[in-house]
Amino acid sequence: MHKSDSCLLRFQFRDSLTLVHPQMININQQVIADRLKISRATVSRCFTNHPGINPKTRAKVFALASKMGYTHFEKRAPVGASRKSARSLVFGVLVCVDLPNFDNTAYGNPGQDLLNGLSDLARSQHVRLDLHFVRPEDLHLESPSYARITASRRRIWDGVILIYPFPRSVVDELMIKYPVVSLVVQYAGAALNCVDVDHHRGVGKLIDYLYSRGHRRIGFFTWHYPVDAGWSRRRFCAYVERITALGLPLRMEDVINISPDEALSAEAASEKALSRMKDGVTAWLCAADHQAYDLVRFFQAKGIRVPEDISIAGFDGIARPAGGPQLSTIQIPFHQIGVIGAKRLFDLIQKRFDPPQQILLDCDLKEGTTIAPPA
Repeated sequence: MHKSDSCLLRFQFRDSLTLVHPQMININQQVIADRLKISRATVSRCFTNHPGINPKTRAKVFALASKMGYTHFEKRAPVGASRKSARSLVFGVLVCVDLPNFDNTAYGNPGQDLLNGLSDLARSQHVRLDLHFVRPEDLHLESPSYARITASRRRIWDGVILIYPFPRSVVDELMIKYPVVSLVVQYAGAALNCVDVDHHRGVGKLIDYLYSRGHRRIGFFTWHYPVDAGWSRRRFCAYVERITALGLPLRMEDVINISPDEALSAEAASEKALSRMKDGVTAWLCAADHQAYDLVRFFQAKGIRVPEDISIAGFDGIARPAGGPQLSTIQIPFHQIGVIGAKRLFDLIQKRFDPPQQILLDCDLKEGTTIAPPA
């Protein structure tokens, strides 16, 4: 089984070229129920949108069913039946998860909150979710991880929800075929509906908090990713805006891994952060929580105390890893993004050529123990 992790999700899925274990051949609802330690009736009710099922339970059942290759079909509305009936709608949910550098499963799983939100809205509107996991290296709908989704499955989709960054070529191909809504990822230049967090407000809150604690030399830290990380650049743009608004000098030498010419590994980026700290940086604003927690561990391994010697802030609000400090960060409302994203797709299906919307949700500052006044 191929293992894949991301800051949004922690899932495993089977490579289509891998031989299937004999025990995995006969997958049914009882197997899913046994794996999740719930009743078979509960599993069945998840697939039929029973109103008494907890959205979190439904999301877990959908995720496991997809990983195990279980397919559940319900009869569609008869030909000629009104398309206004919500019961006829099926959302294809595609999750792009196979990113390198995310093999540490100690982090929280906000992607599950996105699925919980989708499940919440789907249950209330009697919409079915058809969940699949695809790989970022696959650039077209004919590529292996997409080809595993049969044509008969794709034909029942009324629209598609995207979770995590996708190659632009795949996004363009999907938009020709379906109404599409992206969650927490914006694609520059694409007329794509998206529900995301307000990066500028979030970063502004973090920098204002650092400034109030006395920091005047705040660096920006991110990782280099093989898949375009537009969210990282948006947070950097917000960083530039707030730093200059406060009258602080913008020092590009204190910015790590934003330039395409600077593709440092996570370890090399941390080493550079250490050298910049010795040059006077008193705080690092990391583009994501998983980066921040890794940077905290790196500094601690070097004998540098956080926050006594250096302050570190993140962005996302994921659960802290075992034994780690409570990061000062921005809490993204992932569950609400899932709810609003599903609602937007529901509305878009009813009005196919409605102008695209970029819906940005507010976010809250979550004070932790990784920020203190400069030493």
